[in-house]
Amino acid sequence: MVKLRLIDGVFLVAGSMIGSGIFIVSADIARTTAGGGFLLLSWFIAGLMTLLGALAFAELSGMFPKSGGQYIYLREAYNPFISFLYGWTIFMVVNCGTIAAVAVAFSKYSGELVPWFSMKNILLDLGFVKISSAQLLSVVLIVFLTWLNAKGIQYGKFILRIFTSVKIISLAMIIILGLLVFRNADVWQINLLSFWNAQSVRVENGEIISRILSGTGLLMAIGTGLVGSLFSCDAWTNVSYIAGEIERPSRNIPKSLIYGVGLVALLFLLVNVAYLNLLPLTGSPGATDAFSKGIQFADQDRVGTAAATVMFGASATIIMAVLIMISTFGCNNGIILAGARMYQAMAADGLFFAKMKDNNRNEVPGFALWIQAIWASVLCLSGQYGQLLDYVMFSVMIFYIITIVAVYILRVRRPDIERPYKAMGYPYLPALYILLAAAFCLNLIINKPEFCVPSLVIVFLGAPVYFIWRRVYLVKNS
Repeated sequence: MVKLRLIDGVFLVAGSMIGSGIFIVSADIARTTAGGGFLLLSWFIAGLMTLLGALAFAELSGMFPKSGGQYIYLREAYNPFISFLYGWTIFMVVNCGTIAAVAVAFSKYSGELVPWFSMKNILLDLGFVKISSAQLLSVVLIVFLTWLNAKGIQYGKFILRIFTSVKIISLAMIIILGLLVFRNADVWQINLLSFWNAQSVRVENGEIISRILSGTGLLMAIGTGLVGSLFSCDAWTNVSYIAGEIERPSRNIPKSLIYGVGLVALLFLLVNVAYLNLLPLTGSPGATDAFSKGIQFADQDRVGTAAATVMFGASATIIMAVLIMISTFGCNNGIILAGARMYQAMAADGLFFAKMKDNNRNEVPGFALWIQAIWASVLCLSGQYGQLLDYVMFSVMIFYIITIVAVYILRVRRPDIERPYKAMGYPYLPALYILLAAAFCLNLIINKPEFCVPSLVIVFLGAPVYFIWRRVYLVKNS
């Protein structure tokens, strides 16, 4: 059986994290807190939180080196009900919704090369749903990557290595070019003058409306800005789902988490430093060129494209379209590859379709891969994946918190279990993650309750499903 090596684990973490977010969400952060320092602080905090989470997860992954990852950790520390609610949320919204969103991002940027692929090019109008050529391409991408991964892990491994290498090199080139070759010292000085400019801006009727931030309002704005940067850093846990197919998982999974997250967090921070050396943070929404629009008002929030325009001129649109297509293609491959292994673990516990627990003749969970592809395609065609992902970020953070609390619980309940890796800085660093994540969730409850309530509703809709599934499973096996 083909096994993934440490480098594949690192690439799976990095490849799943690097999607289109790093090229887009900085614009929204810049509007939320209009200072370059706060932009970098948002990415620094997101990277720090993700790394702190990875350090704690590393202990759990070493203790339970088998496929299923976070689902297994929650089951071992709490009970099958909690772990099912997690798996339900991941399948129904997080993984499949992300697959849909990333596939649509791929298609939208494909439209820069082939204009026929557009969300406005409606191929089928059923009244309750409209299907565009971009959505059609998105489904084709999902089906193709699923088919490829169903043929054997060696195919997903090949795509993983090639595309993640290209993504890492591409981000490194943006950093090098932005900081050393095309760096504009005047722009950097302008951004330094307003580096800690604590205000939020929005556009109403073509006019910029600004609001000075201070005290609690500033902290809340920073927390709100973290939504985009944290989401861009997400999917780092995917490598734990596939532990059963990695060489020496008790050693290599922890290393993959720490090395992969650390690498991407550093790249994301430096890319934003490069943006601030190429573009003014503040700008005018009515401007006609990328430089004058600044980071805040980049066209369609495409900060990466705006930065590339400053460096390469008119060809930037094509360059960035190709780069983001590569990035999203590789990102989806990693999510598709890993996600099915968690559903397989759920099925082995009698909490998902029984056929999902079996491998196909290529020694991969083929049925689980195709169920994942079908639901991701449905979300893609429905057009509701974006709103669902906005809703579910709150619950994702809650699950991260209770998973890291599991490190403390298992230290008490199961002190004798082998721990090839112990969480660095225990008990202080895991506690710092819990504190930061709890503050983030509290901020969302205060500022965006319209997201938090639906998020919890999605999670607890899994409760009746759990009890139905358990009942059916027990009847079949009685």
